[in-house]
Amino acid sequence: MPDYYEPISSRFSAVIVGAGPVGLMLSTCLARWGYKIKHIDNRAEPTPTGRADGIQPRSLDLLRNMGLKSAIMAHKPARVYEVAFWDPPKTGGEGIVRTGTWASCPNFIDARYPFTTLLHQGLIERVFIADLAKNGVEIQRPWTITGFTSDEKANPEYPVTVDLAHIDGTHKETVHAKYLFGGEGGKSFVRDQLKIGVSFKDPISYVWGVMDGVVKTDFPDIKMKCTIHSQHGSIMVIPREDNMVRLYIQIASSTDADFHPRKTASAEEVQERAKRILEPYSIEWERVEWYSVYPIGQGISDKYTLDHRVFLGGDACHTHSPKAGQGMNTAFLDAQNLAWKIHAVEAGFASRKILETYEPERKEVAENLLAFDNKYAKLFSQKPSTDTVVAATKGDGAQGAEENEFIKTFKEACEFTSGYGVFYKANALNWSPEHPAQSHVVHPKSTRLVPGRLFINANVTRVVDANVVHLEQEIPLNGSFRLFIFAGKPSVSAQALKDLAANMQKKGSFYQAYMRPDVDAVSHHERHNPHSLFFSVCSIFAAKRSDVEISRDLPPLLARYKDNVYADDLWDRRVPDAQAAAHAKMGLDQEKGGVVVVRPDGYVGVVVALTEGSATVDALNQYFGSFCTKKLGGDHAQL
Repeated sequence: MPDYYEPISSRFSAVIVGAGPVGLMLSTCLARWGYKIKHIDNRAEPTPTGRADGIQPRSLDLLRNMGLKSAIMAHKPARVYEVAFWDPPKTGGEGIVRTGTWASCPNFIDARYPFTTLLHQGLIERVFIADLAKNGVEIQRPWTITGFTSDEKANPEYPVTVDLAHIDGTHKETVHAKYLFGGEGGKSFVRDQLKIGVSFKDPISYVWGVMDGVVKTDFPDIKMKCTIHSQHGSIMVIPREDNMVRLYIQIASSTDADFHPRKTASAEEVQERAKRILEPYSIEWERVEWYSVYPIGQGISDKYTLDHRVFLGGDACHTHSPKAGQGMNTAFLDAQNLAWKIHAVEAGFASRKILETYEPERKEVAENLLAFDNKYAKLFSQKPSTDTVVAATKGDGAQGAEENEFIKTFKEACEFTSGYGVFYKANALNWSPEHPAQSHVVHPKSTRLVPGRLFINANVTRVVDANVVHLEQEIPLNGSFRLFIFAGKPSVSAQALKDLAANMQKKGSFYQAYMRPDVDAVSHHERHNPHSLFFSVCSIFAAKRSDVEISRDLPPLLARYKDNVYADDLWDRRVPDAQAAAHAKMGLDQEKGGVVVVRPDGYVGVVVALTEGSATVDALNQYFGSFCTKKLGGDHAQL
């Protein structure tokens, strides 16, 4: 009998190894969407202290979109709105002086939460673990992976065989899965078994100590994020929850005569170094919660997958210094990117080829991060000479008249570090002029939206209840593509909306081809997926709320999404003269509108003009047809 007739109880959609941020995000998404998960971790309990602690603005958007933000903020994390820079006095002399401040997320970034949230990783992990429990997933601890094979010929449905064991060797288990994910950190067993190498961008040049604790100090910016350079070395100050502060302290540099990359130091030695760096200010520790020493090595995995069945993510793919606060945030986006693509494939919507976009999309982000991190770490670790220590430039959130290279690098990186600067290059999912979707209505010249970049934030008024809402948050992370129909003025776009709905209802259209099998039994209260599990629809009129009548202004297909109909009637300081600010921010005609397809992870896929006739839906059929499982386009209306 073929060996794939294993008991159903040993079959899983995915086996996830490692319960840090990347594994938990992947597990949470897939479990919510109905997949059977086996999730193991070799630690007996979640992270007790230390490790990652920074949630950047874009990641907070994502957590809110998942309904997890409030549980995280309930722990009262520290919020960093500004970064202070301290250096030796420019005039010479002893000690350190504040040479400038800069907004953590400056005003030129259109962020909902223009701050970095700082909270111990274990508390963040527990928020995900509680959500997993609601969906019947429990982390199996302390278990480890001992081996695996991947063979689609032997078992096309569950090609990955995974051997697991309790870390004390008392129990073993073999399971079969559609996918295996290695999210177990820099010393990844899965990566090693695949014989995937790690390329280091820069040899280890610095050794750092990191210490979490409660301090007593007269240093005035202890509640701020600070970068401190002095003649005695460098420190980064990170405020934390519960009156704690984290200090990153340089222990050794490759320029030292006795440098060794595995050099270490006791907590007491690091405290003494910190006291010298902070002079003339004093600092004493009331308690130390966590202390660790680590060498900085910027490395990136050569591949993220070999067969699109076994994948890597998070620190298993990329390692870098933690001072820019990117590790957990990059891990979250690795997992989200892979999760929705696995879902699209396994639910029968997309071709398996979209899994091939995971590595290039996420690896380039990691490469950009490492390039920035390498520059940032080098600058941070260098002892400044007094003639290069100058103030931050004037501008948003800055004080002073000049800037040094470190501050300039920090500022240039703000968009990237906030998460809003992440972008994906052209492929089937992100339209470009080379995309198969070729039509005069695709990507109107005026649009400010860029395929592969995040959908722009906008405030609108929800018609049914007059609530002012954040449009980009109105559809949760549900695995669906988001169709934002900017409907312009009702008097101008009425026929175009009728034609849009009529063509969406035609047999073979992107929308009709993927209707829910239980569409006739769907609850009246289903807000986001009444017709299809792969599409959620929002309609936005360039009109005052009082002038919008849903049943009159929208054809029945679109009116079914009555809870997702909005009036674009709110002023926005970024487009102060616009009559319809959301339309204007997107660069869409405020009378005629347009259709924006947003991927399930919030990145723009394609922008199409809203026109009378079939051209709009024809273009959408071409876009989705480039990666969907069905041939799209047809003439016959489906009743």
